[in-house]
Formats: sequence, structure tokens, C-alpha cells
Amino acid sequence: MSEQLRIVFMGTPDFAVATLKNIVASNYKVVGVITAPDKPAGRGRKLQQSAVKKYAEENNLNVLQPTNLKDPNFLEELKALDANLQVVVAFRMLPEVVWSMPTHGTFNLHASLLPDYRGAAPINWALINGETKTGVTTFFIDEKIDTGAVILQKEIPIEADENAGALHDKLMNLGADLVTETLKNIAEGTVTTKLQLQTTDLKTAYKLNKDNTKIDWNLNTETIYNLIRGLSPYPTAWSFLKNREENPINVKFYDVEKEIKLHNEDPGAILADKKEVKVATKDGFINLKEIQLPGKRKMNIKDILNGYEFDKKAKML
Repeated sequence: MSEQLRIVFMGTPDFAVATLKNIVASNYKVVGVITAPDKPAGRGRKLQQSAVKKYAEENNLNVLQPTNLKDPNFLEELKALDANLQVVVAFRMLPEVVWSMPTHGTFNLHASLLPDYRGAAPINWALINGETKTGVTTFFIDEKIDTGAVILQKEIPIEADENAGALHDKLMNLGADLVTETLKNIAEGTVTTKLQLQTTDLKTAYKLNKDNTKIDWNLNTETIYNLIRGLSPYPTAWSFLKNREENPINVKFYDVEKEIKLHNEDPGAILADKKEVKVATKDGFINLKEIQLPGKRKMNIKDILNGYEFDKKAKML
């Protein structure tokens, strides 16, 4: 006989919405939804609601938006919901007073096959590192980041030309199904867990920043190609372009093709004609398909060539 679960759901972006939808569609009782406070965004700096808040309010779910997860008033509100389980998807790190509150604990959905790719950007780093498979994991939260006991995992292959956007959507849907399977096991009292391996050679999903998203054209073609697809469409790989402008400009890369080929060009050298643009690497070329120049929207390279000219000495830095 299944136990009646009273669930508090915690999440913020679209990735989390798919799971919340599945929980609601599966007729589990969601007694509260915790999401990020509204934030100013865009040129008008208007307050924007999180994707989770929008869905929750459209479905008449109780929403809380704490700025401080240790605030006594928030903790009283959370306790008053009388949840016996908390589900976390793409939210911030929880203090122990929060994750230890329900009788069944708190479990998290993570977009990797833990223990590999713990951290902030598991989807991106799996692609950047050229992995051929990845997956999703549910695990009970403990005092460290992404280290708790694993409940369930599902694995999928990574396609050779797949980018972060496409993989995000696949893992989003796979994860939503894994969460409802986890809920079923908890409700039926059949849940089992296994401890994560504690080794020193684990791969890490470091937070993405300006430094580790910049392209080094001295690397081989495959490595550069994986960086670009692993960061597309967000936050995007980037490079400085030295062309006719007085100062180098910042270029973002969305879609490229790789070409392994021996040549005598310097890494970063640009070969352009009226139809295509490619950049030399250590052992080939990156053919540009869709990029973004400063102050412009992202455009395919043919449209860019209609109004922008690459000098013979142009180079990516």
C-alpha cells in the first residue's frame, strides 16, 4: 500500500518545470513550491518571475520565494506545510535545517551520472570533455554538494554533433520521468540507495566563466569543436577577433563544423571568401555556421558576409 506523499518542490528554471509538471500529472500532492525571488531583467529592468513560479501559479500551487533559506519566518512557513518529502531540481544549495526537515528527507535530480560531473554545469562539461554518454541521477541530499546516496540513475548516449541545448532538453525529460519513478519507490517503501564512490579522479562540472569559455585556437580541432557545442546556445564559447577594427572585438560561436586537415596556417588564422569562413586550428579548421558579432543578433555566416568583410590578415585571438 502506497503512503500519501506531501511534497514540497524546489526549483527555478525550465529544466525544473518539466519535473514539476510530471509530479502534478502523476497526481502527487504538492503542498508548496519554493523558487527564486523575482529578479529585474532586460533593458527595462522589469521584475521577471522564474519559470517554476509561472507554472506553479498557473496551476494554483502555493509558492514561497525566500531570499534567505535560514530566515526563521521562512522556516516556520516551510514547517507549516507539513511536507514529508522535498524534491529539488536546479535550485540552490540547501542548509541542513531545510533538507533534513521532512521525514522522508530531500532528494535532488542531477543531470549527470554521479559521482562524475558534480557541480554547476554537468550538461556543458560532459560535452566539452567529449563524453559519449551521460544521464540523470536522483540522490538524497546531505551536507556536501552532490555527494548524497544515489537512488536511481538513467543513462543515454550523446550524439557526436549534439549541442548543450539539445542535450539539456533530452535530460530534462529523462529526469522528469526518473523523479516520478523515485517518488513511486518512496511511496511504496521500496526505495534503495547506494553510496557514491569516493575517488580522486572524478570529473567535475566547474562553474562556467569568462576564462573557461574562451577558445584557445592552439588546441586541436576536436577539442575546440566540443567546447563550442558544449556551450551552445548558452553561455556560448567566445574569442577575440582582430580584423579591420582598431581593437579586437568579441565574437560568440553558436554553430560550427569541424574539418580535420593538415595545413600551414597559424592557429587562429581566418580563411574567408564570399560563401564561407573558417578558422585554423592545430590540426584542421573550424567552419563557422552561426556566430554573433558585438551589438548584433546571432546570424548565419552567409548573412554576415553580406555586410561584413574579413581582411586577409584577420585572426581569432
